[in-house]
Amino acid sequence: MTKGDTEYQFLLEGSKETKKKIKRPNKSLLLAVCAACIGGTFQYGYNISVINAPTKSVQNFINQTWLERYDEDISEQYLTLLWSNIVSIFTIGGFIGATIGGTLAIRFGRKGTLMMNNAFALLAALLMGLSYPTGLFELLIVGRFFTGVNAGIGICVQPLYLGEIAPRALRGAMAMGTSIFITGGILTGQVIGLKELLGKEEHWPILLCTTCIPAFLQLLILPWFPESPRYLLIDRGDDVGCRKAMKQLHGTDNFDREREDMERERVNAIGIKPKKPWQLFMDRSLRWQVLTIILLNAAQQLNGINAIYFYTDYVFEEAGIPDVNIPYVTVGTGACECLTALTCGMLIETLGRKVLIIGGYTLMAFWCICFTLTLTFQGAGVWMPYLSMGCVFAFILSFGLGPGGVTNILTTELFTQTSRPAAYMIGGSVNWLSFFVIGMVFPFIVTKLQQYCFLVFLVISVLVAVYIFLVVPETKNKTFLEIHTEFQSGDKRKASNADDGPRTTLLSTPL
Repeated sequence: MTKGDTEYQFLLEGSKETKKKIKRPNKSLLLAVCAACIGGTFQYGYNISVINAPTKSVQNFINQTWLERYDEDISEQYLTLLWSNIVSIFTIGGFIGATIGGTLAIRFGRKGTLMMNNAFALLAALLMGLSYPTGLFELLIVGRFFTGVNAGIGICVQPLYLGEIAPRALRGAMAMGTSIFITGGILTGQVIGLKELLGKEEHWPILLCTTCIPAFLQLLILPWFPESPRYLLIDRGDDVGCRKAMKQLHGTDNFDREREDMERERVNAIGIKPKKPWQLFMDRSLRWQVLTIILLNAAQQLNGINAIYFYTDYVFEEAGIPDVNIPYVTVGTGACECLTALTCGMLIETLGRKVLIIGGYTLMAFWCICFTLTLTFQGAGVWMPYLSMGCVFAFILSFGLGPGGVTNILTTELFTQTSRPAAYMIGGSVNWLSFFVIGMVFPFIVTKLQQYCFLVFLVISVLVAVYIFLVVPETKNKTFLEIHTEFQSGDKRKASNADDGPRTTLLSTPL
């Protein structure tokens, strides 16, 4: 047995020992996750949903401002264009935030970047709050741009931080904080936007300013928690800081094996600088990982979840729900997605990532068929709209159990320390671009295909499920080096089969 085989066997035995232990997260670790998420992906979900409530109020403000400036009403087409800019500029800001998030995380650290990122949220809240008293609707566009930058950086750096502070046995559950807080942000935005709270016309400037509250909370809470131990040891070479951080996050006696894993990864990364996104595309040893995160992040936006939300009002109206009550039912969809994310968090360390994400996409494909049929035969009986409602909630549940929860975790687990920030930059950029494209193209798809648009999403869901089944390994309870080795071993097996040569296994090669 070679030295490499001995090391690989040791890693496997370590994984088996970890599986036998049922670990519970340290209280400090849970609080650190909450502190990172409240100003991170919570902002992303909150700012997606909170803009829906004041639509009419903001349009009235724009029309009134235009009338005061030019002594004439704004044309309906130009009003629609301005409102579309206010909504869609968020995705442009998000794309820019995603492209710089990884670089900032390398230079200033994961925690440092999250702290700095709150400046964008506070500036956005200030600008949007000043738009009404100053009569400048342009400030809404600039403010929404900065909320997008904040969300783009947050959704890139915060999952990176969560994946690096969690112990191996709890990495999936802790990383689910990303999805839980996204859905929690969406739900909070829906609730705050109700008429009984800040949904009245005169309250819309206050409603848009509330994005500053999560920022203030993170600035108050996150400083009490440490920087990522992996970043401290591997990127900064700060062994003392790493041990201190692990002691606070994992407990006094629970981090020895995690520290050993980090040390192996540090040794593998000696002399290697953090990679840039274009270097990942050029590295043949990472081609399947890069392709995987591109497909998963694109599919997360293109799998039909946005189409489902587009159709919810129509389905609820057909079911006989009064227009004034539809916002409350919509809150129910947000609560459904939030509860599903919590459920996924409890199941992910038991069932594994691969089962959940394949199962989620498979169920979504099934509900695409059902929803197409119920919309096609909507008038066949009084009970048909209720079946459509059931399909809406079932689709959302399936999305939350699989793609909505697992995608960000895989981006963390498929890469090692020197490649991970660049991977998040690539995945985040693809996600935001897909978000923008589906927002621009989807209305035309609906116009042309109507309810049959869900057949397109059916094909996407099936193809992604097949790809994951064939290409992506299970990552539960494996170190980052083990996952990296498994991908490289797969490449070597294919190469050796093609050449009819001896099959070898790549062991803990420098990254």
